[in-house]
Amino acid sequence: MNAPLEGVRVVDFGQFIAAPAATQILGDLGADVVKVEPVTGEAARVIGLYGEAILRTYNRDKRAIALDLRDPRGQEIAHRLIEDADIVVQNLRPGVMERFGLGASAVRAKRPEVVYATVSGFGLHGPSRNRPGLDIAAQAESGIMSVTGEHEGEPQRVGFPVVDAAAAHVLAQAVLGAYVRRLRFGAGDEVEVSLLEVAVHLQGSNWGEYLLTGEPPLRSGNGQPTVAPAADVMPTADGALVVSAYSAPHFEKLCRLIERPDLPSDERFASNQARVAHRSELLTELRAAFADLTTDEAMELLAPNGVVAGRISRYDEVVRNPDVVASGLFVEAVGTDGRRHTTLGSPWQLGSAPRSPGSGAPALGEHTAELLGELGYSAPEIDALAADSVIHLNA
Repeated sequence: MNAPLEGVRVVDFGQFIAAPAATQILGDLGADVVKVEPVTGEAARVIGLYGEAILRTYNRDKRAIALDLRDPRGQEIAHRLIEDADIVVQNLRPGVMERFGLGASAVRAKRPEVVYATVSGFGLHGPSRNRPGLDIAAQAESGIMSVTGEHEGEPQRVGFPVVDAAAAHVLAQAVLGAYVRRLRFGAGDEVEVSLLEVAVHLQGSNWGEYLLTGEPPLRSGNGQPTVAPAADVMPTADGALVVSAYSAPHFEKLCRLIERPDLPSDERFASNQARVAHRSELLTELRAAFADLTTDEAMELLAPNGVVAGRISRYDEVVRNPDVVASGLFVEAVGTDGRRHTTLGSPWQLGSAPRSPGSGAPALGEHTAELLGELGYSAPEIDALAADSVIHLNA
C-alpha cells in the first residue's frame, strides 16, 4: 500500500519545533524530507538536553544536508534542491530567507507550482512582522497566560511548548490543503502560519464567551469559570483525578455514586450558576467523598457510569497507560550511533502509513554527500565545497 505522500519531496529549512514538527508529520505520511541546516548545525544542536529532545522528536527519518547559505555556492545548492521539491517549509528569522534569495516570492517566481510555507511569530502583515517570536511570547500575547494559573496567583505558561506543537499541526494541515489544490489544479501556493494566530485560535471556547459577553475570562485554577464541577481536581488516598459533571443529570449521577444524593437539593448547588458561585463549598463536599478512595477505586466508580473523569498521571505512569501502550504512539528508532531509542510517533492510525521502526534524527550533514550526488555534483566538486566550508560532511 502506498503512503499518501510517497514520492513527494519536502525541503525543510526549519529550526526548533514548529516547522520541523510539521515536516515530521509530512514525513510520517510518506514524504522524503530533506533537512537543511547551517554548517554549524541548527540552534537545537547546541542547547543541551532540551535541544536533543527536540531533534529526536521532530526529525525522525529525515535526510540532512548542511550548507552555508551566506555563500552563493550554498545558495545555488539550495535552489537545486528546491528544483526537485514539491513543498518548501521554513521558520527562520524574518527576512533571512529573502536575503539568501530563497524567500517565497523568489522561489515561486522560478517554480510557481511549489507549495511554500512559512511559520512566523506574529504574522507577515502587521507591525510585528519583523519581530522574532517564540512559543512563550505567543502564550503571553494571545491571552493564554492571562487565563492560566490560580485566581490570585501570577499568570502561568502552559507546561510545554503548546503553541509550537499546535502550529506544527496547523501548518501541516494547511500545506496538505495547498498540495491537494496543486494536484487538482496544477497551481502552487503560499502558506502562512503565525504562532500568535494559532495561540489565539486555540482558545476558541474562551473567545466565544468573551465575544458574547465582552467580559475577559479570569484565571480560575483548575476549574472552568462558568461551569462546575468542571476540570476540578479531587485528591484521593494515593493521588488525584480530575472530574467534570456540570450538567444537571451528570451532577445528580455523580452525587448518587459518591453517596451524597442530598447535594443537588442544597440551594448552594441546585443549579450550575449556584455551584459556580459556591465552588469552594462544593469542592469541600466532593473532595471529602474521594479522600478515602484510591484513584483506581474512584475511576472504577465513575468511568463505567458515564461521569467524565481522568487520573492525573506522571510521565512514568503515562508510558504504562494501557490505552497509550495499545495505541503504539511510542516508537523505536535507531540513532546515528546505531543504538535504539524510544521516541514519539505521529498521533494517528493510518493504514497506508503504519508506525514502524525507522531511523532517528540525522547527524549534522549526514546525507550531504548523498544529496549532492543526486543533484549531479561529482566527488571532486563535493570535496572542494567541503574544503571551502560551503558544506559540512558528516565524518
